[in-house]
Amino acid sequence: MIAWQIALLAMSLYLIIAFAIGLSAGRGRSFFSISEYAVGDRGFGLFVMWFLMGGTIFSAFSFLGGPGWAYSKGAASLYILAYCTLGLLPWYIIGPKVARLGKKADYITMGDFLGDRFKSKFLIIIIGVVSLLAFIPYLTLQIKGMGYIFNVLTFDNISYNFGALIALGIVVIYVATSGVRGAAWSDVFQAILMLIVAWILGIYFVESLHGSLGNMFSKIIENDPDFLTIGNEGSKISAARYSSNIVVSMLGFVMWPHLFTKSYATTARRIKLTVLVYPIFAIFLLPVLFIGFSAIGVVPDDALGRPGEVLPYLITHHLTESGILYGIVGAGALAAAMSSSDAITHGASVSFGRDICKVIFPSLKENQELWIMRLAVIGVGAISYCIAIYGSDGLIALLLGAYGAIVQLAPGVYSGLFWKKASTLGVIIGLMVGIIVTIYFQYIAASSPYDLHPGLIGVIINIAIVFFVSMIQQQNEENYIHASKFVDE
Repeated sequence: MIAWQIALLAMSLYLIIAFAIGLSAGRGRSFFSISEYAVGDRGFGLFVMWFLMGGTIFSAFSFLGGPGWAYSKGAASLYILAYCTLGLLPWYIIGPKVARLGKKADYITMGDFLGDRFKSKFLIIIIGVVSLLAFIPYLTLQIKGMGYIFNVLTFDNISYNFGALIALGIVVIYVATSGVRGAAWSDVFQAILMLIVAWILGIYFVESLHGSLGNMFSKIIENDPDFLTIGNEGSKISAARYSSNIVVSMLGFVMWPHLFTKSYATTARRIKLTVLVYPIFAIFLLPVLFIGFSAIGVVPDDALGRPGEVLPYLITHHLTESGILYGIVGAGALAAAMSSSDAITHGASVSFGRDICKVIFPSLKENQELWIMRLAVIGVGAISYCIAIYGSDGLIALLLGAYGAIVQLAPGVYSGLFWKKASTLGVIIGLMVGIIVTIYFQYIAASSPYDLHPGLIGVIINIAIVFFVSMIQQQNEENYIHASKFVDE
């Protein structure tokens, strides 16, 4: 067998194992329970939670977009480490409270919590729509990564379209079948595999191409002194954009509905422990950046269609001719993309079924709602696949654009948990205006004020609206007592 066939065989073996784990995770569990499908009957332990949350961040964005940013933008890529370290810290504050509220009131989505807190079905639907609009580009990012991996590591013998379809199809089947438990246990296997592969590749490319880390960075500085700086005239990113990227990513991290709802899947104590050990994943991301830095001066600028292809290029041109190694590396990269894809498709399906369909059709029975969720896995996957095939946005751009929308949920969540006077009208108007402002500066305007992340501009306006409307609007005694149940929890 030639190299690409061996690589394909190795990647196929990985896919079979991941598929089997995902399917078997749901065995012995109720197939017709929404609580089981959505939050694993609220029984996940620390081991699974750590890998579930960590596997979500270590995605195609990290494995392909991370090296691509290190290669093309230098020090700007360090924002990945910063927000990975800080991103889960807000969960330490809000997670335990959300977990207790969720268990008491049987919540399974963010919409359940905010809709109950502010007594608004309209708000629930808005959250469901915003969630879907943010989930789709995030899932698209993962699908693009899976397509690149198959195509490059089989030397164009497996097309980008077909490779992405196969990997996504496996995710869709085990998520629709086993729900969050299938995603969780697959993520344990996938996270371990991708972390091992990332460290092996990072060390190998630095040593083989440059001899040591010191030599690698010395060459980079000698060639372009400003490449490893932030905010200088010759650097690739301004200080304002770099800082605002971190702030938006940190505030938005736990606002992702598929991460927020993990508060319902475990206990307050396990949430705190998960947050405390989570920054270890930032250490695991280091070799991903080393891969991108090692390509500088080695990979010709015109050799790549886009920066996100730098890792596959290094593998096929500077690793070995071993199909086994190609396959192992491909499996690790697929694991990174699939570990996020399963959580995203699951989160999108739950949000669609509960926050949109159940609100519009309140008479839906549990069995009907559950089937809508399972079918939504297929629908969201199909839409994201089409965008991945016909769209052209880069991996990091897709992620940052999605964060800009999802961070607009933060003012509603925090005010709902900690401010009794927060009004329904203020939260709804703030959310809608924040999203509109973000979309305008992200996709329509030529640039954003002071080069800030569009999402940060949106969330500042969002917070201001929530504050001023809530201060102006009078709260009646009934609403104040209702709010106290959440704030005083």
